Order: sequence, then structure tokens, then C-alpha cells
Amino acid sequence: MKEVKLKAIKAIPKSGSEKLTFENTETKYSLLNFWQWSVSDVLSNATRGRFAEFIVGTAIDLDAKDLRDEWDAYDLTTKEGIKIEIKSSSYIQSWRQFDFSTISFSIKSAKHWDAENGMSRGEAKRHADLYVFCLLKHKEQETIDPLKLEQWEFFVVPTYKLDNYTRSKSSITLNSLLKITENIDYNKLKEKIEKVYNEQVEYYKNLC
Repeated sequence: MKEVKLKAIKAIPKSGSEKLTFENTETKYSLLNFWQWSVSDVLSNATRGRFAEFIVGTAIDLDAKDLRDEWDAYDLTTKEGIKIEIKSSSYIQSWRQFDFSTISFSIKSAKHWDAENGMSRGEAKRHADLYVFCLLKHKEQETIDPLKLEQWEFFVVPTYKLDNYTRSKSSITLNSLLKITENIDYNKLKEKIEKVYNEQVEYYKNLC
């Protein structure tokens, strides 16, 4: 194994007021300007995915100062230690469309990324206790707004059900999701996560 010469750098929360500088002189541009420039399009696939993680985080009372880890084996951990993977989809995208997008979510397994040593480890599997599939269900382009949480619906599934899902190992459709769980609103999300986690624990207990 190679010696690790450069250790991981831990990010710290920024306020947005930090200025870009050149040779110790501030420019007129701030970190907030960068955020506005790069992630204001919350409908775009990449930004919407991260925003969905944040939405679920707000439901489980995340500490916003505990920053998102790009390389973690799952997206969120509750204060009780429940590991959550989050996926998102939307009927409407920010680009031109001939019709609404077909709804499906990735459920691919993966090796755990060891950030400390800079390598993938172990077997490819689903590392979270449960998945939260977040669907931006709103279908009116003129009024769609991802910040309005009533425009979303959520599907919470214990990982064992995805491990036992035989139709596909890489993705799941909306119709298939509705066969194994129900859709819920944002205000029921925390309670549902706790209930599904207990289901996951009970399932593995019964296997022993």
C-alpha cells in the first residue's frame, strides 16, 4: 500500500461574505457570488440531487455546520446513527423538453470509498440502512419551485427490499416503487425514516 503523503482537508462552513483576493487585495467578488452563479438553477440534475439531500437533512434536523461529504458511502446520518442514501428525480427539467421526463432512480451498488487512503474498498454493495427517493412531482412549468416542499413527494425504502429487488440491479421505476412503499409528504418524512429503519433492523434480526 502506498504511503499517504497528503491527508484529507476538512472543510469548514463559510458565510458567503468571503472575498476572492489577489496578492492580499480583495476583488469585488465574493463566495456568495460564486454560489449564486453556480447553483441557482436548483432544477438542474446535479444541483437538484444535492438539494434533495439537504431537504431530507432538514427533515431529520441536520446540523448545517456538519458539511456534506462528497465521498462518503451514503448521503446522511441521523443523530441516532441511521444511514441514508438519497436519490432524486423530476418530471420537469431546466432544459427544453418534448414531454415530461420518465421517472426512475438509481439503486446501483458501489464499493466504499476510503478517503483517508484514497481508494475503493470492500465489495460493491448498498451501504445505507435505507433509501429516500425524492420526486419533484409538480407538473406546471410556470409555477415549479423546488423550495416549495409541498411540490415534492418521498418514498422511503429499507435497503433489504432493494437488495431483494430482482427486476433491475441498477435502477427502479416509479411504478415499481409504489409496489413496495407508499408516497409521503415532507411533514411525514422523519417519522417514516424511523419506522423503515426499525423494519430494516427487524428483518435482519429474523435472518439470524
